Amino acid sequence: MRKIKKIIAIILLVLILVSALKIQNIRTTYEERVRSYLLNEQGYEKTEIKSIKTKYNFKMPPFYTIVIFEDEPFVKYSYFAHNKGRVKQFEYTLTEEAKKRGIDESKLKYYVPYE
Repeated sequence: MRKIKKIIAIILLVLILVSALKIQNIRTTYEERVRSYLLNEQGYEKTEIKSIKTKYNFKMPPFYTIVIFEDEPFVKYSYFAHNKGRVKQFEYTLTEEAKKRGIDESKLKYYVPYE
């Protein structure tokens, strides 16, 4: 009985580890897709990008990438990068600081309406 519990524990541990590695791999892949899209297709400079982070969510779709630009640090742009070679910006979020500063959609430099 002890041996079975030990085997089950090892299997569960391996499954958790593999899942964590898979999620990290997907995050890295999506971040690279979005970075490539911004630099190569949109023509932005590396220096314009403050951060690119892929988030995991239990909802559908489970992965999306948040981009913050250097000159718009109070706006978070969200991108889908699920299909290779196809990246789409699908929304933006204004932080409370952006709202206090009077930033709205008309003032967003990097907003690309979803088609």
